[in-house]
Amino acid sequence: MHTTSLRPLALGDLHSSLSDPALTSMTLLNEITGRFPAAVSFAAGRPYEGFQDPDSLQRHIGVFRRHLETDLGQSPEQVRRTLFQYGRTKGTISHLVARHLEADEGLRVHPESVVVTTGCQEAMVLVLRALRRDERDVVLAPAPTYVGFIGAARLVDMPVRPVLEGADGVDPEDLVRQIRAARADGLRPRACYLVPDFANPGGVSMTAERRLEVLRIAEEEDILLVEDNPYSMFRTSGGRPPTVKSMDEHHRVVYLGSFAKSAFAGARVGYVVADQPVEGGSGAGMLADELAKLKSMLTLNTSTVAQAVIGGFLLEHGCSVEKAVFREAAVYRENLGAVLSGLAARFPGASAAERGGVEWNAPDGGMFVVLTVPFRADEEALEVSAERFGVLWTPMYHFYAGAGGFRQMRLSFSVLTPASINEGLDRLAAFVAHRS
Repeated sequence: MHTTSLRPLALGDLHSSLSDPALTSMTLLNEITGRFPAAVSFAAGRPYEGFQDPDSLQRHIGVFRRHLETDLGQSPEQVRRTLFQYGRTKGTISHLVARHLEADEGLRVHPESVVVTTGCQEAMVLVLRALRRDERDVVLAPAPTYVGFIGAARLVDMPVRPVLEGADGVDPEDLVRQIRAARADGLRPRACYLVPDFANPGGVSMTAERRLEVLRIAEEEDILLVEDNPYSMFRTSGGRPPTVKSMDEHHRVVYLGSFAKSAFAGARVGYVVADQPVEGGSGAGMLADELAKLKSMLTLNTSTVAQAVIGGFLLEHGCSVEKAVFREAAVYRENLGAVLSGLAARFPGASAAERGGVEWNAPDGGMFVVLTVPFRADEEALEVSAERFGVLWTPMYHFYAGAGGFRQMRLSFSVLTPASINEGLDRLAAFVAHRS
């Protein structure tokens, strides 16, 4: 029988996102980390693992099972179905997510406005897919911004228009300027993505006044805000500013959350609060209902077992994530202090000029510090840093969609110890000296 081998598929014939650097940045870091396992890694943005106990998984499920039986009155058959069968598309723990938001954020939301997702990444894709009607729709985001959001926008063919970001977060004047510039170009700016607390990658936080100002702009310019809040529990000092969503009186804010940094990343459980009213179709409803339609065709439902684990985690702590992560928050505070003091010791001087062009920011929490260096910090430099000096970091230009940050590195310290931080900074300082 005559057979003809399939000719190789041309990358240019596949979806354009597959050629986008945003979709390769995470796999690149995984690949280089695998090749240099002895390197000290400031690249990984994973949560701290030191307090994680495999035995807690079974305990969490047991707590959630008792909640189903005792609090919700489910029969043994219903409990079995909840844990083992396909679950409700919006989720089985939406009511517990709502309790968490009220306990920790003073935010009252109806459980029906909550869609539990397979990680926060799915929540981003669902929201952007729903908002993108045609090629005129665009979304705004600060530069730099989380590469996962850039990637999600690429997947749904939604261009990201950058907005300037300063020490207090998104620049309000530039936000208005970019909204109006998009409209002048015949485009529809649908939303602006925000991480108000210790944003990944830059560690920047928005003041309460800036949050209110941006919310006012959203109302006046008729756009939505997509608020992503994974890091607010990890503040080094002082009280936490209110979420933008908690100040939202007119349903302008779609709120994204995740248990990856607070419980554990392996559960892959996130959520979206989308209480925006939607008219038309079969009747009035909420944006959450429309997102659930999309989810039913994407992942059908979030793992019921994973939700049971997270549900038990929440119940064990009175649905307060802030109470649950106090030990991890202490680790991040200590590690942030070690990074900042370590950089100051290795690069002394009152100005960047005195330090040979090296400077860094000093966030008041979170998991990331940005280091600026006097040379191009790209993949070639990272390869040298890993192979010859045994230290890894993340090139910042990935977070600018390739349009900036070429002399910056993101340093993540969440999975390190003060001792490994000091060792890593010694190696990093030697690399910077070699490269400068």
